[in-house]
This record gives sequence, C-alpha cells and structure tokens, in this order.
Amino acid sequence: MESRLIVITASGKTKEQFMRDRHLYVTEVGFENDVEAMVRRRVAGEPIAYILSEWEFYGMPLTVSRDVLIPRVDTEVLVDVVVALYKDNLNGTRVLDMCAGSGCIGLAIAANVPFCRVLLADKSQEALKICRANTIRNNLTRSVTSIELDALEGPPMLMGLFDLIVCNPPYIPTGDIPGLDVSVRDFEPREALDGGEDGLQFYRGVSSKWKSVLKDDGRIVFECGVGQAEGVRAILEENGFTDIATYKDSLNIDRVVTGILNN
Repeated sequence: MESRLIVITASGKTKEQFMRDRHLYVTEVGFENDVEAMVRRRVAGEPIAYILSEWEFYGMPLTVSRDVLIPRVDTEVLVDVVVALYKDNLNGTRVLDMCAGSGCIGLAIAANVPFCRVLLADKSQEALKICRANTIRNNLTRSVTSIELDALEGPPMLMGLFDLIVCNPPYIPTGDIPGLDVSVRDFEPREALDGGEDGLQFYRGVSSKWKSVLKDDGRIVFECGVGQAEGVRAILEENGFTDIATYKDSLNIDRVVTGILNN
C-alpha cells in the first residue's frame, strides 16, 4: 500500500486517476528519481504521511508537515464522543480546539456537528498555517477559524464563552521521549509530544486556566495516553468538573476523558 502511494505521488496523479486508469504511464525524466528519493526517506524511518504531505482523518483529506503531529486513528474516538453528544444541538455549539496541530479534531467536529462554530488554537504559527490550509481544503471556512494561543497561558480578554473545549495535548512524559519509535522521536515535532515530567502538564494547564471560557455546564474533552485516564480524571475533579466519563478506543484502551464544569 505504501509503495503504491509513493508511486502515485511521484507520478503527479490522484488516487482516483490511478485507480481509474489501472495503468501508469509516466514520461517525466524525474519520476524514477522522485520515487527513489521517497523510498530512501521511508527506509530512514520517516512516516509515509510526511513523505506524501497528506493524511486522512475521519474521512477527511488533510495536509500535514513535520510541523504537526500525524493524525491517528486513536483520536477518532474523541470525535465520535463529541458528535454523539452534540449532533442534535440545533442552537449551535461553540468549540475551542486547544493544541490543534493539523486541525484534524476541530475540522472533523465542524464537518459532523450541525450549526457548530470551531476555533482552532495552537501556539505554533507553522501549525496554524496547516490548520488554515486544511480548513480551506475541506470547505469549512464559514464555520472554522484559527488563532495563536498557548495552552499553558491564560486566555486573552474578550474571547467569549464556549460550550466545549476539546484537546489532544502533548502527553508523553519527557523521560520517555528518547525511547519512542524513530518515526515519532526523530520526525514528529517534540513540542507536540512532550507533556512534561509526568505527561500531565497540559491537562493541568488547560483544566485550570481555560475553564474560565466555558459556559455554565460547559464540557471539556481530552484525549490521553495509555495509563493516564485516572490522572486526568483526578485533575478534572480538582478543578471543579463533574459527571466525569471515560471512553475506550478500538483497542479497549481508556483514550478519552470528559467532564462538565460545575460552577
């Protein structure tokens, strides 16, 4: 499958053209060189998503670069949870996607929750460029905007209130990063991986500093790493959240934790 994707990308054809034609006729002199260069990158451990400069998430095509994490299937359960909770809200749901990266979570929510408005927030200007490109690519400019915000800093004035905060923060403990697979450690942005000494730094920051922009009975929805759900639950409880729930991913791992702000 990966080799087919490399050949398609090097040829300049779309997947649809390739599958329709069933044959590949390429006359460009640089085609073989492009394929060889891509194969060398893959053999060196670079993820195929970065080589192709795109990936799919929740059925949506997304542009990706080494400035953002590659969207994972694990994260789709977070979108599943949000869509189930808000798809029937006809009054409009205002969503803040913290640590947005490629924008995959917020964009998937915008595409599947009617009448919602999504603000994609990240502290990286390069990530925000990707967010904006993906917003345009998926025809969501009417409901999605982007802004530079730091999850560990307090919110600026006049942000207004949100019904929902979603966040897939950096959650790898600092000491675990050297042991990550080379495709993650050497290619994905460290600032999108490093969650501090215990991996929970961003959960504390978002839960304590950003709850002020939630409406009464507003909800926060976090993705978390393996074995972190109980720690995230405790952080939410400490910050006044109730009705805390945990959801499992397809591998039966506790992957999403939600809570409602009790003011």
